[in-house]
Amino acid sequence: METRKLLDLVSVGKATYEDFVMLNIHTVEDLVGCDANQLFEELKEIRGLEHLDRCCEDVFTCAIKQAENPNLPEEQKQWHYWSKVRKGIIFPE
Repeated sequence: METRKLLDLVSVGKATYEDFVMLNIHTVEDLVGCDANQLFEELKEIRGLEHLDRCCEDVFTCAIKQAENPNLPEEQKQWHYWSKVRKGIIFPE
């Protein structure tokens, strides 16, 4: 059974937590199998925004990866790692 809370995940702060609540994500287990881009698009729709910083999607990716792998390397627990992946600067192993 998962004992971590959303705010225990590296790179998840109060604002991201509040985004998750708006997206009906309340536990780390709720993140398993989620698609970060889909969550990003849903959040834009919920907020009524045409533009939202893509870094938000990177934070979602980071949280999802940690939910799916509690032993994720420390570097990959940082949202900016996933920004580099999204931009094609680095490729995850």
